[in-house]
Parts: sequence; structure tokens; C-alpha cells
Amino acid sequence: MVVVALAILVAGKVAIDETKPAAGTRAAGGGGGGAGGGSTAVHIAVLKSEKLADKISSVGTITPNERIDVRTESSGRVREIHFKEGARVKKGDLLVKIDDRELAAELAKAKSELEIAKKENERQTDLYAQKVSSQREYDTAANNLGVAQAQFDLISVQITKTALRAPFDGVVGLRNVSEGEFITPTTLITTLLEDHPVKIDFTVPERFAGSVKKGDVVHFTVEGSSRVFDATVYALESLIDPETRSLGVRATSPNTDGALVPGAFAEVEVLMPERDAVTVPSFTLVPELRGQHVFLYHGGKASAVTVATGLRTEDRVEITRGVAPGDTLITSGILQLKPGAPVTITTD
Repeated sequence: MVVVALAILVAGKVAIDETKPAAGTRAAGGGGGGAGGGSTAVHIAVLKSEKLADKISSVGTITPNERIDVRTESSGRVREIHFKEGARVKKGDLLVKIDDRELAAELAKAKSELEIAKKENERQTDLYAQKVSSQREYDTAANNLGVAQAQFDLISVQITKTALRAPFDGVVGLRNVSEGEFITPTTLITTLLEDHPVKIDFTVPERFAGSVKKGDVVHFTVEGSSRVFDATVYALESLIDPETRSLGVRATSPNTDGALVPGAFAEVEVLMPERDAVTVPSFTLVPELRGQHVFLYHGGKASAVTVATGLRTEDRVEITRGVAPGDTLITSGILQLKPGAPVTITTD
């Protein structure tokens, strides 16, 4: 049994020694094949400059061009109401008349006193010219005339204030008083607003503050309608809000058909001026620890270039730093590529 075991061990050793050269030969052959292959077939695109327009999306509020709360300047009892709720009025139309009978009586008295003062002043002027009247009598008559005239003018103004008239064309709101009611300057009678045109108030981020200017056209939509309206920027806030880091902008829209209701919410889009830019398909961007990179084709190899991005559209991304027009971008096989890997251009 010992002899048989020794014979088996010797035979096994001889077999292993015979196989070693063959294995070495195969390993050498395999290494040679790896050095001669491994190129990845890719598609390419030559980058070029193109026109690109940025777009700012914001939210805003539609406000009337003019709006006032209609109130009286003096207390009194409402005698007449001359407007209908929600109706349109013209500038100068009578809205409310307050009882002025007491003021009218005072005005008649003041008018009578004014006539007497005028006649007395004329008489004293003639007498003073003839050197019959003294300087004091002449001055007293002139002063009495001035006081009477001032009193007459004051009561006239008070009577004018009892007639509340529309200061501009517009639409009146709901009525809050009734005929016969006693009102004071704190009583809100109604509201009056001008909605032809309307204003749109919105904001833009601080970085776009220098890009928006007077005369720019913006587009906006309102809730419940797919219609796109246009408005023209006519004013900008004088400073940036330190809390929101945004700039207030105001635009105006004609609203000739009355489709825009003041107070409504608006979604605003502001188109920035076109500029020259280089863009790449979004799928060619490869995320990395400190940003993103793309692969460029250089001398048969893939070169990884770190880039900075800007504006994004549905399928493309603006590259602000890292590539330039004329560079050759690799657009396929991105996930299989490594920096410096050999690549072959294919049109398949």
C-alpha cells in the first residue's frame, strides 16, 4: 500500500509539471489580446453657438389703475343717491348728495352781507377820494368787504362738498349707505375703481434686476382661463427687498374687454433678451462629487471636462464654462466611458 501511494504521488507531480508551460502560454496570449482591443464606439456632435433667451416665471396680482374709497368730507344726512352698484360712471357724475339746506340759508345770509359790504366799500372809496372820509374809515370798509367775501366763499365750498362726484371714469362697488342716513367722514359710502387699464404687480429675483427695464413686454395668465395676456413694464421699485431679495415691477395691460378683474392672481413670464450660448443635451451631463462633467473627443480618446451650467430647457442645458464652440461632444455610451478611454466614432 505504501508503494502504491508513492507511485500515485509521483505520477501527479509529473502531470502538474507538464501542464505549467501550457498555462503560461495561454496567459501570455490573453494579455496580448487585452492590449490590442477595448475601444468603445460612440456618437459625437460638434458644439456651436446658438441664440438663447432666458425666461423668468413669477406670480403677481392684478390691481386697478386707480382706486378710491368714496367718503364725505363733512358730516350730514344723505339726501340723494345717484349711482347703482356695479355700474360704470363718468368723471364728474354725481354719486351722492348730502342735505345742504342749512348751508344754503347761511350762504344767502353771507351773500346779503357781501352786497352790503361792497356798497359800503364803494361809498367809503368815493368819500376818501374827496378827502371827506378818514383813512381809518376807508380801511375798515375794505376789511369788512374782505371778511364778507371770505365768508361767502367758505360756505360755497362747504356746499360744493355736499355733492360727491366721481373724480375719474370707473366702476362703483357695493353701496354701504341709504338715503336718510347720517354719515361722517369715517363712513365708507362705496368704492370707485378704474379697470381700463389694469396694473400687474410682480417681482423678479435680484440677479435679474438689471435685465428688466421700462418698455419690456411680459405675458401672463389668470386663474380659470387659458388666454395669454400681454402687459408693458412702466415702473420698477427703487430698491431691492432685503427680505425676499427681489425687485418689485409694475406693468400695465389695456383690459379693453374687461376680462381682467382687479385682485385676481396672475402667473407672469418675463422673456430676457436673446444671447449667444453653447448648450448640450441634458443626458450628456455626468454628475460628480463637486459638480458635473461632459466627455469630449480628443485624439481618439474620451476626455472628461468639468463644466458650469446655466439655463435649462426641456432637453438641453446651457454650459457657461468648460466648453467652447467647435469642441466635439460625445453623445452616446456615456455610462461606459472613463477619462482617457479609447473611443471610436460611429455613424451607426
